[in-house]
Amino acid sequence: VMLWSLQKARPLWITNLQEDETEEVEGPQSPGQLLNPALAHSISVASCGNIFSCGAEDGKVRIFRVMGVKCEQELGFKGHTLGVSQVCFLPESYLLLTGGNDGKIMLWDASSEIEKKQKSPTKRTHRKKPKKGACTKQGGNTNASVTDEEEHGKILPKLNIEHGEKVNWLLGTNIKGHQNILVADQTSCISVYPLNEF
Repeated sequence: VMLWSLQKARPLWITNLQEDETEEVEGPQSPGQLLNPALAHSISVASCGNIFSCGAEDGKVRIFRVMGVKCEQELGFKGHTLGVSQVCFLPESYLLLTGGNDGKIMLWDASSEIEKKQKSPTKRTHRKKPKKGACTKQGGNTNASVTDEEEHGKILPKLNIEHGEKVNWLLGTNIKGHQNILVADQTSCISVYPLNEF
């Protein structure tokens, strides 16, 4: 992952997600077991402009804060069993949509963790409060129940949709006054899931 200066046409900051992995593998690894490498698949920048998320092949989502000419990892969490193919911040919030190779679509609220780390003695910037909402589904199997906090880290998904196909692209958008999730997969159809306001 690179932060570029377009004026100087060179990267200001570079991180290799595979080298930055410091967490231990959960449980004993059996011989011949393969672990997915932390290859970056998708990046999304929040509306504030200095927070971005990265979805990776190892099934983990990482959130970074841009601080001048460098970036610091704010948090990381895992909810997908296969690679995270898409990440997308919803407008004016820290609500993050993720889509995976496991056919799942998840909605995460990272605002409490991001704002908690923002309240350090360093320079603070104004943030809009994320909109609260409730989620319904149309078309896939939406599972409101989630697993233990340990599985995901400090943050739990607010919504889990069993889409069924590998997610190639997703977008949170407003259609006729209602928030929706648009999803493209390996079929020729675009799926639409309503995302009612919390």
